[in-house]
Amino acid sequence: MIIVMQRQASEADIKQVIEVIRSRGLTEHISRGAERTIIGAVGDERVFVPRELEALPGVEKAMRVVQDWRIISRETQAQDTIITARGIAFGGHATQIIYPVKNNRLPESPVVFMDPYYRNDTPYAPNPQDNNAARDRELNQLIHTAHTANQAAVVRIRDVRQLESVLAATADILYLGGEQLANRSLRDEVGRLNVPVIVCKDKHHQIDDWLIAAEHIAIKGNHHIMLGEAGTLSLDRNAPYRLDIEAIVKAKRISHLPVVTNILRLHHAYLPESVLLALSQAAGADAVIMHQPSRN
Repeated sequence: MIIVMQRQASEADIKQVIEVIRSRGLTEHISRGAERTIIGAVGDERVFVPRELEALPGVEKAMRVVQDWRIISRETQAQDTIITARGIAFGGHATQIIYPVKNNRLPESPVVFMDPYYRNDTPYAPNPQDNNAARDRELNQLIHTAHTANQAAVVRIRDVRQLESVLAATADILYLGGEQLANRSLRDEVGRLNVPVIVCKDKHHQIDDWLIAAEHIAIKGNHHIMLGEAGTLSLDRNAPYRLDIEAIVKAKRISHLPVVTNILRLHHAYLPESVLLALSQAAGADAVIMHQPSRN
């Protein structure tokens, strides 16, 4: 951590910053310039939040040298993580193509995507109740059929209350949409499991939010984590979401986790799925969730 003191900071202000640094088990390195004093906090700076130091008298700015993630960082593990579900590998050199279930019919792909708890945002549209017994039976049957065909099942969870049913149905991979990124209860529960999980960022999230959420899960003990990118905000009204290529590239550079892109809602007239698939692969995505091509 680098702490830049204000020009008018007193010796008492500097001494207080040093005391706070030492109280957390770190040591200080002081550099006095003509106009500014810069204090380096030497040690594991993750015990600090920058704004905590910036609230001290005389502090102008506090900046991290390392990031808030360690377990998922390439500094900890240089080689790519490969996660396996029912013998299917995510990570490495191949790109897995995942098709969604449509009208309760399984697609032709080694991995299938299920979203049984989808709810229409329109207030007057009919929506079945969450954890409905019929829906749970349907999910169980779909996953059983998929497993019989040697297909791995990715199941999207939209509420922590759905986790028990999805696990009972023996889902192979859990999918947390971007709306769940800040759901600490769900992250904690998933972190205690030994089941692969895809953690997506939402359209307004930065890459730091994404990786910190994955780190929270890893800290709880579940290291079978994949990062999911399902689109970020766009300036084009005709295509409100765009594939966040920069985020994928950066995530692959600073983290060893596999990356999955979900382009189901991103394709449009200006950029068809075939192009989005190529962009995903070029950025380094390890798996892509997309519509199954129609047969001619």
